[in-house]
This record gives sequence, C-alpha cells and structure tokens, in this order.
Amino acid sequence: MKIKTKEIFKSELPVGESLSIKRTRFEGDSVTNESKRISIVSGIHGDELEGQLVIYLLAKWLKENSEKIKGIVDIYPAVNALGVDTITRGFPIYEVDLNRSFPGGKNDFLPGQIVYALTQDIKGSDIAIDIHSSNIFLREIPQIRINKEFSPSTFPLAKELNCDFIWIHDAVTVLEATFSHTLNSLGTKTLVVEMGVGMRLTNRYGAQLLEGILNLMKKEGIIDTDEEFEVRVPFTSETGSVAYMNAPKSGLFVQFLDHCAVVKKDDKIGDIVDPLTGELLAELKAPSSGILFTLREYPVVYEGSLIARIFGEFE
Repeated sequence: MKIKTKEIFKSELPVGESLSIKRTRFEGDSVTNESKRISIVSGIHGDELEGQLVIYLLAKWLKENSEKIKGIVDIYPAVNALGVDTITRGFPIYEVDLNRSFPGGKNDFLPGQIVYALTQDIKGSDIAIDIHSSNIFLREIPQIRINKEFSPSTFPLAKELNCDFIWIHDAVTVLEATFSHTLNSLGTKTLVVEMGVGMRLTNRYGAQLLEGILNLMKKEGIIDTDEEFEVRVPFTSETGSVAYMNAPKSGLFVQFLDHCAVVKKDDKIGDIVDPLTGELLAELKAPSSGILFTLREYPVVYEGSLIARIFGEFE
C-alpha cells in the first residue's frame, strides 16, 4: 500500500502565515485503471468536528489492514482549516459559508479558490462522502441527505452506510452551490452525512459511520476483506413525513425526552420557561407520532427557533 499526503491548496496570509489544505491518499498495491476511488471529506464547516473522528478511525483501519486495500481512498479531514483553527462555522474574515461557494474558480476570491481546488482534486472519484455535524444548537441522529435529482444513483449507496435515516429532498437553488450538488453534477456519486452536534464528538456515531463506510467500500470492491459489517436498515423520507416543531415563545428550553426517542402525537417534548419570573411560557407537544431525529441541544431559544424534527406519519 502507498500512503501519500498532498497539499491541494496553499495561500499566503497576513503576518507571515500561510493557509494549507491537505489530503492523504491510501492506494492499494494492485490498483489499475478499473479500480474505484472514494473521497471522504469533512470540515467544510469549521465548527463541525464529528467527521474528523470518522476519518481518523478510517485512516487507522486502513493502516492496520493495508493488504486489504484494492482501490484508492482519499481523505480530506479539514477543508475549512481556518474555520477549524478559529472555531468558526464559516470562512473567517470573508464570513462566507464554504458550502455555498461551490464550484468556485481559480481566480475567484479566496474561499472560491479553496472550493475550486477541492473540486478539481476530487473530480473523477467514483464516490464522495461529505460528513457534517449539526450546528451547536441541534443534535442529529446519523442520517444521509440526498438530492432527489440524483437519488436514483445515490440512494442504493446510502443504504449501505449504516445510518438511521435517509432524507431525500427536492432541489432548491442554494443547493447548486454546495459540494454535493457540484460533485454529483460532475459524475461523482456524492452523499451528505449529517450527525451529532457542532463543536463536539459523539464516539458511538463515529464508530457507526466507520462501519458503514467500510461496508460500502467492501461492496464497491475498494477493500477486500472477510470481515462482515453489520449495517442497520434505515428509515427513509419516502415512507413517511417530517414534522417540524418551532418555539412559540422566547425563553429557556427544558427538554423532557431524549434524542432519538419514539414519540406519540401530543407527547410532551419539553417546556419553554422564563427563569426571571418563574413562569411557564409554553408546553411543547409532539405534532405527530414518530422518531425524534433532531432535538434542540442549546437551551436558549427565541420565537421561531427550531426545537425538533419528528419523522413518522402525520395523524
């Protein structure tokens, strides 16, 4: 097996510093032109770290099982390196969302140059996986979000990734500026994984997704192993509906149920309270029965803040 780290982008910064974006390639000894390549990306948002744990676990497995690699595995742990260093979701100074800047250009502004370099480096991969956490406000179960436009080719792959939920959504204009839409349009089957919470690591989710990635790579012939990977059967948005719960008042959200709980319509999810007056401002009850796959993590809420998403059948 060959292991090589490459700098895919570099730019000089003020005060004598420089910005460097790197990827590491794991290449099997018997790779041919017919061998498949998969690219694993994380850190497009600087406050999302769950993907870095997954990539570490994957790199560790590949190094310990080098003889089993039959294809090419590229890993990009921290695309928004400045955001990671400064604990910032967007790209610092420019205050832009890198995942709304694709496909970028060689002579674009700095964030556009970064996403362009990433696109050009990954272009030609058979499969790409873009790992995201939620933000600091919400916790998500491991789920895959795919654009309906590309679902015929990506849905079969999504089922192999050991996630709990596959959310197929309709295309909207802003998606055209994302990593996944850009790479799918270039012919690379691209999946977006969302899991955990911003600025934190969830060990069990990392292990769960690793199992799924290894399972997918085995099915695609990128690794050859006798190891059997247990993959759960996900529920999908094709078989049910997603209900949203937003805060009717501003205040402190006190949750009553745990993330991933199975709820029935009108089950109490939590309260919104006013600590200053001791007043109960609102009781929050489930609008439908189903699985609580998104739940507010940060307790301070304002009117309209997203509290929860429930997947199930509307009653």
